[in-house]
Amino acid sequence: MRARLANDSDWAGWASGTHDAAYEVLGAHAVPDQPDVWELRVWAPNALAVSVVGDFNGWNGSADAMERGPGGVWAGRVGAPQGSRYKFRISSDAGWHDKADPFAFHTEEPPGTASVLWDLDGTDTHTWGDAEWMAGRGAHQALDRPMSVYEVHVGSWDRREPVNYRRLGPVLAEYAVAHGFTHVELMPVMEHPFYGSWGYQTTGYFAPSCRYGSPTDLMAMIDTLHQAGVGVLLDWVPSHFPSDSFALARFDGTHLFDHPDPRRGYHPDWHSLIFDYGRPEVRAFLTSSARFWLGRYHADGLRVDAVASMLYRDYSRKHGEWEPNQFGGREHLEAVDFLRQLNTAVYRHHPDVHMVAEESTAWPGVTRPADMGGLGFGMKWDMGWMHDTLAYLEHDPVHRRHHHGEITLRSNWAFSENYTLPLSHDEVVHGKGSLIAKLPGDDWQRAANLRLLLGWQWAQPGKKLLFMGGEVAQESEWSHEAAVPWRPDDPHRSYAADHTAAWVTALNGLYRATPALHAGDCDPAGFQWLIGNDHAQSVCAFVRWVPDQRQPGSVVLVIANFTPVVRRAYEVGVPFDGEWAELLNGDDSAFGGSGVGNPPLLARADPAHGQPHRIAVDLPPLAVMFLAPVRGTVPPTSPDVLK
Repeated sequence: MRARLANDSDWAGWASGTHDAAYEVLGAHAVPDQPDVWELRVWAPNALAVSVVGDFNGWNGSADAMERGPGGVWAGRVGAPQGSRYKFRISSDAGWHDKADPFAFHTEEPPGTASVLWDLDGTDTHTWGDAEWMAGRGAHQALDRPMSVYEVHVGSWDRREPVNYRRLGPVLAEYAVAHGFTHVELMPVMEHPFYGSWGYQTTGYFAPSCRYGSPTDLMAMIDTLHQAGVGVLLDWVPSHFPSDSFALARFDGTHLFDHPDPRRGYHPDWHSLIFDYGRPEVRAFLTSSARFWLGRYHADGLRVDAVASMLYRDYSRKHGEWEPNQFGGREHLEAVDFLRQLNTAVYRHHPDVHMVAEESTAWPGVTRPADMGGLGFGMKWDMGWMHDTLAYLEHDPVHRRHHHGEITLRSNWAFSENYTLPLSHDEVVHGKGSLIAKLPGDDWQRAANLRLLLGWQWAQPGKKLLFMGGEVAQESEWSHEAAVPWRPDDPHRSYAADHTAAWVTALNGLYRATPALHAGDCDPAGFQWLIGNDHAQSVCAFVRWVPDQRQPGSVVLVIANFTPVVRRAYEVGVPFDGEWAELLNGDDSAFGGSGVGNPPLLARADPAHGQPHRIAVDLPPLAVMFLAPVRGTVPPTSPDVLK
């Protein structure tokens, strides 16, 4: 990125916390028309002296001193070729330390910790080819459109060397398209010193991890996905940061980015530091980071990690380990204000993206607009659905009748927010086992239970997210050191891989082709229970509607049998007469099922379950079925399915 003159409004915005593009004036920028000359600025208000050190001056702290300017921002120039390593040598009352640039666009590969001079607008800049995607992104990402997300860890999805963003782009795009996903979500690609943190201990808030290539390589990967019609969400972590001495911790000798009180500035779960959300410059830093990834990297949204830990001062703390707010409550009011400011700024500049909260409590109004008292996110992960559903399906089917509420409870809150239903990486690590390993029974039953889980997820209102490996029934728990067995020739491929992948592809195809299954994902008018209380037989049935439409082409009937018992002539109320036909059946032999199915069924005029008609259905074992009236039905094999 090219240097520009900073003005009084820049520093006023920085000092007030309202500057949401601070990366334009802070950090290292190439000086126009002066080859290999760089303008550098760093915020260090409590420093006694600052200089630039790097491999271009022998790391000599006396060679390139900086001058203090407005608001404690130090500035200076150096001469060095692109790719040179550098740090800021900061002297303070606490001594001197060499610090990486908080606004660096590139870094050296860990375990090295230096920043790297890099011009995002220079000769190596990326020329984007995704204009068509960007122009239509708002329509693609509307809440009444299908959204099926494939969550990926870049370093372990495909470990064929070299793991590189640019090489990965076409392979991942082809895979996502083939399986019908609308988006991929990348676990944090921002630079991080410890690979085992999976990116959640971020140090480079403006730099992609150089483990997988250059900034241009990541841009090329996102561009390739966009040109294939696949959106890209990035995991982003404003909730905490690592205490590594080269990075943000005690940056100018003081608690500059984190709160000085350990009751508010130290995270006991992750042994990391918590941002001081009440400090204006910290707000500007984080908001600028969010905008940077959405703007410069064309990301289609950010999944904001660990929002719950930001909202409560007593999060993971015992009595006496936290300080109440000024009203005596546990709410972290400064963090609440920051999140509202963040989302307002993002949607002002990028109204067609998604800000997605990983928020695990019942905080009200997470997806309500900030100017209406909400936090202003676009969507929220439904963690309650994830935990309840997995707990239910982990029970042996013979015992599920005693836990029926776990599978139906979600209807109490399903439309209180705009939800994404996640089966994420968090559920297949730390001894929890893979999805299929959680499920009971012999091999056939475990595979059927996995199809049941996925079918139930796709049938429910809400957007979908599946972590890599789930679509191929990966048997081992996820490890960031091992590749996902998605390739047909992988020796670790699961016995259920092909059938599960075919099922996920069919679910995505039906979901995308059928408005009744996505138009009401966030609208209560799109869902209606038929049978929610048949705990004795562990059966559920409901209809999905296109909101405000009540006609044969706008409805899908969903029936789930959570036992291995085939239930013959099971009667279900339906809203229309005529024939009803299966659109998709999880017990189809094409997906590894036993083949129990139904020919077109004629509804008879006999009211049931609040509907004027009923049909008698043979319910296959451990399966979800999707049915619709024959008239007005879009076949799931339509060529429009994956558009």
